[in-house]
Amino acid sequence: VQYVESGGGLVQPGGSLRLSCAASGFTFSSYVMNWYRQAPGKEREWVASVSSVGGTTKYADSVKGRFTISRDNAKNTVYLQMISLKPEDTAVYYCRRASGSWGRGTQVIVSS
Repeated sequence: VQYVESGGGLVQPGGSLRLSCAASGFTFSSYVMNWYRQAPGKEREWVASVSSVGGTTKYADSVKGRFTISRDNAKNTVYLQMISLKPEDTAVYYCRRASGSWGRGTQVIVSS
């Protein structure tokens, strides 16, 4: 199982980013997929999830209304569209199914 996250970077408060995660090594279309994040000095936290066919999404309260999770099963890829970014969104972002190994993540820094 492998996850390759991309799309992070430095963005000003109020800006937007779109993260991507390419997954391999398992039947992607059969699994709920999640985004998590880990801010400096903090525990990793769950951010959002999307059902196997994409019809159901769930979000942490801290990102609800600002982040949108989606997936493309033909490309084995899950996305996280982030708008109205805040400094507290600064973290390394990871995707993963409910359990198993982690990828390297992609760094998001929200700063002026």
